[in-house]
Amino acid sequence: MPEHSNRPAPSIAALAAPMKRTVLTLAAPILAVLVCGAPALAREGAVLTPLILAVENAPVPFRGSDGNTHLVYELFVTNFSSGPAVIEGAEILSGDTVLARLDAAAVAGRLQPAGQRESTGTLAPGMQALLFLHVILPSYAPVPEKLSHRIAARISAAPPDRQEMRESGGEILVGKGDVVTIGPPLAGARFIAGDSCCDASRHTRAALPVDGRVVIAQRFAVDWEQLDDAGRIYAGAQSALKSYTIYDKDILAVSDATVISVLDGLPDQPPGKMPEGIAIEQADGNSIVLDLGGGRYALYAHLRAGSIRVKPGERVKLGQVMARVGNSGNTIAPHLHFHVMDAPIPLAANGLPYAIDVFTVTGTTGGTAAFDKAEADGTPLAIAPATPPRPVKNALPLDQLEIRFGR
Repeated sequence: MPEHSNRPAPSIAALAAPMKRTVLTLAAPILAVLVCGAPALAREGAVLTPLILAVENAPVPFRGSDGNTHLVYELFVTNFSSGPAVIEGAEILSGDTVLARLDAAAVAGRLQPAGQRESTGTLAPGMQALLFLHVILPSYAPVPEKLSHRIAARISAAPPDRQEMRESGGEILVGKGDVVTIGPPLAGARFIAGDSCCDASRHTRAALPVDGRVVIAQRFAVDWEQLDDAGRIYAGAQSALKSYTIYDKDILAVSDATVISVLDGLPDQPPGKMPEGIAIEQADGNSIVLDLGGGRYALYAHLRAGSIRVKPGERVKLGQVMARVGNSGNTIAPHLHFHVMDAPIPLAANGLPYAIDVFTVTGTTGGTAAFDKAEADGTPLAIAPATPPRPVKNALPLDQLEIRFGR
């Protein structure tokens, strides 16, 4: 946003849980090499950069159900020094304008070493990690054309008087592709958008190395659950599939589309515990992939065995019933996993944002921990009602909202 604007500054948020809004005090740029007495580098003004910053997948701006514009992406950070690097803060910039600041605690909550799922604030020598970033811009703010990044760090391998430093890099053009608009994948009310964008680590941080690059197919995935009239995810025996409100509900085509692939015949897993020995190619259970056109594909996962009514190559219509909700594959409870991706291979693609044409926000849960407890215990999930219910058009439902589909 231009600095001379009279509008208030954008409300910028991070992925992590609430954090101290500490303004970073960044050290002056390093103007010398790290090792005392080392010869000058060949190019005038060149310096050693012990932290290497890069972005592989450009963020695509999209509208969330809060009415704001969101940018969700990952910054690769590599410690190319012989000692630990303590990350003390990070900034996301558009030109000279700082769009977002993360303090050390915020970074430590979202910096995930390659191949791991636990976050850290310190990179070991030679370690690469993904810093999961989320920028929120108010609807009136212009979308930046290009982003860059600045990291404040303490590098122990540097001389004592040069250990506090900052590194800049990771320049990336913001994606300009249109966000596909689709219909709802389910019909009815009291659906919960579980592990949805943009703070849900189970999906947003599910990075996989595929064909020599890192992809996150589930970057914008939602696990749709449903509450009964008493606010319960299930009522009755936890191990009984029919106890779950969403089980066996119809699954709908989100667009006029072509069926690319179908997997069927896998049994529903007993609810209440994660299954063991699931092969990676069966992790999605019984599933359907639709070609939405324009290089976008939709995945429906964990479907009930024998319920799929479509076959590869078939054309489907918006709103057509294609299958029913099940509990097949790598899942702890019946639900519909849905996401949009840039290739027809569910785990070997990059997740893309999308917009659902119309839905109503009827409430908000107390968060993922509260949802997980209600799912584990069979107790009612407390919902803070939206008063009045809030109609939304052409947006992506954000995490832990209670949703009613339909006009």
